[in-house]
Amino acid sequence: MSSQLVHNIGGRRAWVVWGVSVAVYVVTVFHRSSLGVAGLLAVDRFGISATQLAFFTVLQLLVYAGMQIPVGVLLDRFGSRRMLLTGLVLMSSGQLVFAFATSFPVAVLARAVVGAGDAMIFVSAIRLITVWFLIRQTPFMIQLTGAMSQVGAILAAAPLTFALHSLGWTKTFAIASALGLVLIGAVLGFVKDSPYGRREGIRLKLAALARSLSQVWGHPGTRHAMWTHFTTQFSVTVFAMLWGFPFLVRGEGLSTTTAGLVMALMAVWIMISGFGLTWLVAHHPYHRSAIAIGVVALMVVVWTVVLLRSEPAPLWLLILLVCSLATGGPASMIGFDLARTWAPVSATGRANGVVNIGGFVAGLVTLALIGLVLDWRAPGGQTTYDLDDFRVAFCVQYPVWILGVTQILRYRRRSLILLRREHPGVEERLRSGEQVAHVGMGDLEGV
Repeated sequence: MSSQLVHNIGGRRAWVVWGVSVAVYVVTVFHRSSLGVAGLLAVDRFGISATQLAFFTVLQLLVYAGMQIPVGVLLDRFGSRRMLLTGLVLMSSGQLVFAFATSFPVAVLARAVVGAGDAMIFVSAIRLITVWFLIRQTPFMIQLTGAMSQVGAILAAAPLTFALHSLGWTKTFAIASALGLVLIGAVLGFVKDSPYGRREGIRLKLAALARSLSQVWGHPGTRHAMWTHFTTQFSVTVFAMLWGFPFLVRGEGLSTTTAGLVMALMAVWIMISGFGLTWLVAHHPYHRSAIAIGVVALMVVVWTVVLLRSEPAPLWLLILLVCSLATGGPASMIGFDLARTWAPVSATGRANGVVNIGGFVAGLVTLALIGLVLDWRAPGGQTTYDLDDFRVAFCVQYPVWILGVTQILRYRRRSLILLRREHPGVEERLRSGEQVAHVGMGDLEGV
């Protein structure tokens, strides 16, 4: 990277770059979440089972997760601008094919393309924040990015439900695909990879790249961050992307309109809770794991209360459920803040790619398991689902939570051992509330 600073870090141009990247991420979340309220219509349109419906989202997330390491390498090499453009082209193309698809295989292929484009957006936006804003601004900007992206989830709830019933499947998804054209122009016109005069991509030979990836992947700080993302995000992903809407309609007996509004409320609460978690993380960086585990505990308790009921829950309890799940969205951003503590700027793409794998792998596994349980419990299809079927199916989340919390505690301990040995004094700075970033990976021997 050139030493000549062309634009002020954290200045007006930084906010313009961030604004465009956030707009791209908003549309990304809309595309990602669009099947959440269209799931019941997809069952009728393609004549599929619960397992096949889950496969749409599982494949989309599988492609997303599987591309995170390659995307991280490409991001460090080519920069955020090119990755945002490529992601937009892929998502828009996939959504357009999905609009006109009438067969299950074509629709699956379209969702896979959407997942490929989706894989490039968030980590690109995070990298832009890392280079365009001051260290003390970064935690707030990451949380703000996650919060603002929920505008896309809101649009994918009640408004999309209305559009599907008013305009039909093809027109709704075709219009959605056109949003990418506008944003491609905005990225070309306003996004720059860094505030410096020239950005040099990180050129690594294959052997060096393999060593770098091995170090990033094997580092306890990266693992700590990944398991934090894994544990906090998957339940909200499962609920928002696929099974929440059918659960509210078929299981809890809500109307499609009310269920759409509840899903929209979920997205609103992600925005609200994000600001509270931002303050906590910014002022208590040493206790980031405790904050994340506290959010998980809240989700587990509320889910348990709902699932223990043998009759539909009152609306207030369902609202409490979606709000507790929604808090997991901004809590998952703690993973990227933990990764930022360790990874040098030159490796942020790779580190964030590893972290981003966590929640989406947990999500796709849980999505698939819920679909399998529903097919086992209700082989007659989605019209035969009842509350008991969903109560059993959603219990598959508990082993995932137990695994995740165990790994968070395990790798937090290893990270602290390494921090004390390789970076004396940093732990005390974190305890005092100071933001610390990019300290370096250090020597892993004995950890």
